[in-house]
Amino acid sequence: MARQLRLSLRRPAAYARDEFVVGGSNAQAAATVDAWPAWPGGALALVGPEGSGKTHLARAWAQQHRAVVLDRGSPDLDAAARGPVLVEDVDRGAPDEALFHLINLAARDGSGLLLTARKPPAGWPAALPDLRSRLNALHVAEIEPPDDAVLEGVLRKFFRDRNIRPPEEVYPYLLRRMGRSIPDAQEIVRRLDEAGDGEFRPVTRVLARQILEGDTQNLDLFE
Repeated sequence: MARQLRLSLRRPAAYARDEFVVGGSNAQAAATVDAWPAWPGGALALVGPEGSGKTHLARAWAQQHRAVVLDRGSPDLDAAARGPVLVEDVDRGAPDEALFHLINLAARDGSGLLLTARKPPAGWPAALPDLRSRLNALHVAEIEPPDDAVLEGVLRKFFRDRNIRPPEEVYPYLLRRMGRSIPDAQEIVRRLDEAGDGEFRPVTRVLARQILEGDTQNLDLFE
């Protein structure tokens, strides 16, 4: 019964702006994204390492402003001409001509272009000289790897999404030992949920220690 109850109360994944955890590592980037449509030229590159939260921030912006999310491999220029757009992972490759036109369209009234990538525009592939010039001039907002404040915030969010309220001591314990990315936080919460659920145990520091140490053979032991 406990297993079914917990599963039934999990919240669906969402990119709501008020669910984005702001801390020292991302506050400036979040403020810059929120400043749309005052971006220079109507375009912004949101840059950060994998697992830093840039997709959440970008998708929240897209939802808030009804922006169209375009496929970087074959972006729809007609859709871009009708309003703001989001294109993700541009540093992994996008057609030069299409990206050039998207940047130009962003300067129109009512338009806008948010591009996400793991590295700054100067490092994006571009064989077209005019595109290279546009990329070098793009305004950039950079998200740094998440700090403790952000990681604790996302841990709390992921626990809430699964209807789990661990003791406060669990948070500093996890922060000292877990990986330093948002996907790492999501994964450790998932593992704690599944281990506790399967053994009908609450999520505590003892369970966290056993999971982090890989002690899956002795989940019934207590300190």
